[in-house]
Amino acid sequence: MPMLAFVDFRHRIHSPKNENQDAFTNEPSEEAPRQITPTVTSEADSAADASKTTETISNVSDDATKLNSLTLLTRSIKRTASQISAWFITHAKAILTSKQMQSLLKALATIHTLWQKRTKCPYTLYAVVMALMTAAATLFIQWGMYTEPTYDDPNAVDDTTKILNSINGQLTKFVSQMWLEGRLNWLLNFCALGMIYLVLVFVLNRFWIATAVFAIVMSSFAVANSIKVDLRNEPVIPSDLSFLTSGNGGEITSFIPKGSQGLVDGTITMLVWLTIICLILQCMDGRRCVIPFHWWRPFRNTKTIIGNCTRIIAAGMSIAFLCSFTWTLSIPSAWGYEWAQAWNDSPKPWNSADDARANGPTMTFLRLAFPKIMEKPDGYSQETMETLAKKYSEQAEITNQSRTSNLTDSTVIMILSETFSDPMRVPGITLLEDPMPNIRSIKESTTSGLMLSPGYGGGTANIEYQTLTGLDLALFDDSMQSMYQELVPHQKKPYSFNQIWNTKYGKTGSVAFHPYYKNMYLRDVNYKKFGFNKYYTLDSDPAITYQDTIDNSPYVSDASSYQNVIDQINGETHPQFIQLITMQNHSPHSGWYNDNEFDSANVSDNLTDEERFEVNTYIKGVNITDRATGDFLNQLNAIDKPITVIFYGDHLPSDYVTANADENNSLTLHETDYFIWSNQASNTAGTKLDPISSSTSYTSPNYFMALASEHMNAKVSPYLTFLSDVRSNLPAVERLVLGEGGYSGGTSSVYLNQDGNVIKHKALSKQQRQLLKEYRLIQYDMTAGKNYLANTTFFDI
Repeated sequence: MPMLAFVDFRHRIHSPKNENQDAFTNEPSEEAPRQITPTVTSEADSAADASKTTETISNVSDDATKLNSLTLLTRSIKRTASQISAWFITHAKAILTSKQMQSLLKALATIHTLWQKRTKCPYTLYAVVMALMTAAATLFIQWGMYTEPTYDDPNAVDDTTKILNSINGQLTKFVSQMWLEGRLNWLLNFCALGMIYLVLVFVLNRFWIATAVFAIVMSSFAVANSIKVDLRNEPVIPSDLSFLTSGNGGEITSFIPKGSQGLVDGTITMLVWLTIICLILQCMDGRRCVIPFHWWRPFRNTKTIIGNCTRIIAAGMSIAFLCSFTWTLSIPSAWGYEWAQAWNDSPKPWNSADDARANGPTMTFLRLAFPKIMEKPDGYSQETMETLAKKYSEQAEITNQSRTSNLTDSTVIMILSETFSDPMRVPGITLLEDPMPNIRSIKESTTSGLMLSPGYGGGTANIEYQTLTGLDLALFDDSMQSMYQELVPHQKKPYSFNQIWNTKYGKTGSVAFHPYYKNMYLRDVNYKKFGFNKYYTLDSDPAITYQDTIDNSPYVSDASSYQNVIDQINGETHPQFIQLITMQNHSPHSGWYNDNEFDSANVSDNLTDEERFEVNTYIKGVNITDRATGDFLNQLNAIDKPITVIFYGDHLPSDYVTANADENNSLTLHETDYFIWSNQASNTAGTKLDPISSSTSYTSPNYFMALASEHMNAKVSPYLTFLSDVRSNLPAVERLVLGEGGYSGGTSSVYLNQDGNVIKHKALSKQQRQLLKEYRLIQYDMTAGKNYLANTTFFDI
């Protein structure tokens, strides 16, 4: 094309000029104007001209002639383009001058004029809307923390008491205590949500869009909070967000009880309408941006520069203020903590439900956003940890002199039986038929007892973590609520007991089964860090083999879960560590079973119809577990390999509403059943450790592996020696996350002696205090410290 332009230009200079034509523009001169009439030539004629010219060029060998031919081709192309353009201009003029088009253009002009004259919403309106939306969000979120009370004899309670104890009454009290008691908790939650609102406004810089986003987020939080309180008696905490980021949103919705579906549907409808209204207001508001801001040409004038700087500063300061407040909220003496304290915030992080009811779910959520693992214990150093490692290595040598086997000589199966516990121990429950005769008989003939669980109605992953690591929830900072979500994902190489088998047999030394979804509580990430070779779930690759359910239950039966374990044992030649978490008895318990004899066998008084319906479903599930577990142990007895089973229930279900209403029942509702059993091929078949001398009547989940090694008469590592030493002096140590119940002695931790009686912290002996000090040092080193013990023989057997 550049060559063509050059040839055409040279041709114009050297060719004779038309006297009525300008030499350089090739247009008619002003002295002799002439009318140009577009001539429409057919496409065939134009193509013929182009073809003829092209043919001429190809047949000419002389350079000068070839240049002239190129010039002719260029003129032909220009002429064709000019003719096409003229045709469009002629027809476009007709369209634009039509009556219909003129009417449309006038209408568009009118709309444009009105659009340009839109009224700008005043900042005072923004402030009023922000105040109303924030107040509504604060009330909605707090409302989800309350439930309607029930009365044994409604006629014995006066109407005023009923009103004050109702959901509306409790919500009114939470707000009115600002004037009645001088407690500013409602206002503190209002300010915290206001910080979040401001961040959205300044970051998005569109007020009505920010309002819609704020409403959606806060309404979702309020609804989720209400549902979780109903199911597990605890509010939503930051670690729960991992369910969404790990892709478990669909699975979480399956836990929504039918009674809450109306709330979900109503909230969605409200949010849809509110979003539509906000979008309309955003279009009608003449103030397009809250703070004038221009991405393009940001330095075109002083006003633009000032607006851009103001917007950036406002967004940065609002984010910094919110982050600083959240970061310092759980740190005593920090400004966020002190400010909240001045406004009557009284943290109860060991009991998130009470904390949220007293201080507001927003404050509970924010104080747990940046949890501390542990305070650094006094005296922590490499020298201290090496001294402890040496101390317990010497004790392990002494213990191992009398032990005749190794843990890795046997397959160890650790079974977390979802919500398994004896219903007959629950105050107020009376049954005409024993739902668990097989397991009751097993407990009488083997090492067994009760396990002190930190949870009621939930907290499975925390119990599981303690059984796998030997670490104690009670020793972590109170802000640490879920180790699987707040701690393990951030550790490089966390220790767990299955690694004992990995050391002996390589990567095939341990395997895990969970008949649900792999990302729950981030287990797929955590199990890889623990060193499990395979983790079989409903959505693993390959998926767990047996997935049968019972009647209308949505969960895999215990019998199917056990069959997966049987196949794993038969499919591997060497001993292994097998982790199994069951799902059969997971809540909600919604009348799944077709034939439930406990509908008539449960003759408990004072239960509401809803509570009786759910409890009966749960008890039937316990009965099914009992039969399946008996069959499972019989199958293990038929296998000619030494096998030991550690069986325990993680927590009680949240169905016991009546019993839970009485604080005197708190400790009982945190005790589940456990047993340790060995098959006939084991040297320790039929072993039952003495409940008194071995302190087996009561224990906590962090001691199970140490207790199993004693039951199996197996050699131990210095770490297991240490845990055995602590267990013999403090049989059960736990933090009751979902309720202290008066058994905490002013702290979040509960200590039980071998008789199951509570030991107050101030009554601990010198030896018990020393062991707890060493426990804190060891746990800190393994989780938040320098991991000095990993470079010693502390974990070696």
